[in-house]
Amino acid sequence: MKHLLLTATAIGFLFAGAASANEFESELKTLATGKIAEIASSSEVIAAVKAQNGETGSFDQAKIDELDKTWRAEAEAVDQPMIDAILDKPLSGYLAEVQEGSDGLFTEIFVMDGKGLNVGQSDVTSDYWQGDEAKWKDTYSAGKGAVHISELEEDDSTQTLQSQVSVTVVDPASGEAIGAVTFGVNVENL
Repeated sequence: MKHLLLTATAIGFLFAGAASANEFESELKTLATGKIAEIASSSEVIAAVKAQNGETGSFDQAKIDELDKTWRAEAEAVDQPMIDAILDKPLSGYLAEVQEGSDGLFTEIFVMDGKGLNVGQSDVTSDYWQGDEAKWKDTYSAGKGAVHISELEEDDSTQTLQSQVSVTVVDPASGEAIGAVTFGVNVENL
């Protein structure tokens, strides 16, 4: 019964035009500093981000834009070599397992490097470059311990209310930010 009341309340806020993660901010921050931070600091995430930063660290904006354009075109195409290459990475397999094991709490998970480019993901994202979005800017640029919580949105495919929760990926050896990770969180399952 409580689940139904929460859903009705959350949907009421959404339709009233007051879509904000503030209703769930406390629970989302607890999740961000607990389970999400634990996953962001896993050896799988750290190793993959460090490796990709070695490859993409010298990319300029023109190269980033070119890659993002290719990704967006592939998202609408049958042939998806760039997307397949990311989904075939061990990190993507790990993130898919984390999502599957979350009992519907996590709707998506993706990791970004020091340029805001996708390193691995549980499902295909609409774009490859996240570096122009708050989920990356407010975490990677802010450094260790940064958390970004997006507004609530209704997911058209699942008909659930979700918020994106992002945290900084930190190199445990140096304490420096090396990337970021974003989790789509079904707030009805908090």
